[in-house]
Amino acid sequence: MVLTLFGVSIIVFLVLRLLPGNALTSSLGVSAGLLSHAQLVALDHYYGIGEPVVQQYVSWLHAILTGNLGVSLSSRTSVASLVGAALPVTFELAIAAMLLGLLIGVLFGVFGALRPGRVVDVSGQGVSVIGLGVPSFVIGTGIVTLLASVFQYFPSSESFASLASDPWLNIQQIFFPAFTLSLGIGAAIMRTTRASMLEVVGQNYVRTARGKGLSRHSVTWKHIFLNAFIPVLTMSGIQLGYLLGGTVIVEQIFVLPGLGRLLVESINGRDFPVVQSVTMIFAAGFVVVNMIVDVLYAVVDPRIRNR
Repeated sequence: MVLTLFGVSIIVFLVLRLLPGNALTSSLGVSAGLLSHAQLVALDHYYGIGEPVVQQYVSWLHAILTGNLGVSLSSRTSVASLVGAALPVTFELAIAAMLLGLLIGVLFGVFGALRPGRVVDVSGQGVSVIGLGVPSFVIGTGIVTLLASVFQYFPSSESFASLASDPWLNIQQIFFPAFTLSLGIGAAIMRTTRASMLEVVGQNYVRTARGKGLSRHSVTWKHIFLNAFIPVLTMSGIQLGYLLGGTVIVEQIFVLPGLGRLLVESINGRDFPVVQSVTMIFAAGFVVVNMIVDVLYAVVDPRIRNR
């Protein structure tokens, strides 16, 4: 995890410095050309862009490790406060999308494996084709267009409401972007669940369980699904990790004030402290989710725990 985050920090830091323009030109625009040399030098020192790149990186890394995310160059407020306001929105969106994706993927995958070629299986395959083949920004744009032009309904046109302040409005604002993200997640989980279930369903212990007269529900969920769950857990962890980055476009489409939208606006404004901090948060979330999945292997499967 440490090595991964260290590598991400180097890549993000260098890529931002390769972009045309800097914090000075972004904040002043054409007015930067009217400044004297002394003023430019003073501003370079203020923004920290006049120092050598290695020194800039070391200073930024030291600040991050000590909990100082810096100050936004555009809003002149602390990056920590901006992240603190946006993080709950992205977290809620990610959890809602993951729950919907698991519901879609596991149900279609389980019942499709138990009844291959039937209506449920064919419907699930159709959902997976849409989820994997159509980008989330296309689905999101289509949903927004349909809701706004046909039904004159777009809950995100109002200011974002937290779950505590207005639960019903919050659910309306979160549901459609979460559904947009859940289609891709559900498609991947559904295919993994179906393939894993089909591999397990013909095992001897499954036939033995059926021969003992156990109920179909018990055989399906306790003997088949639990033994097929490791690949599903792996895919769920991967999808949740990617989901954190996938919120960038969807939040922009549905006008949600989360980390994704904050990241896009900061990139456009060359607000390096915000971009670097948000990217590192996404990277940290990805590696932490994968670590949790690795730990859950031993919880779900006793055979791994006893090795």
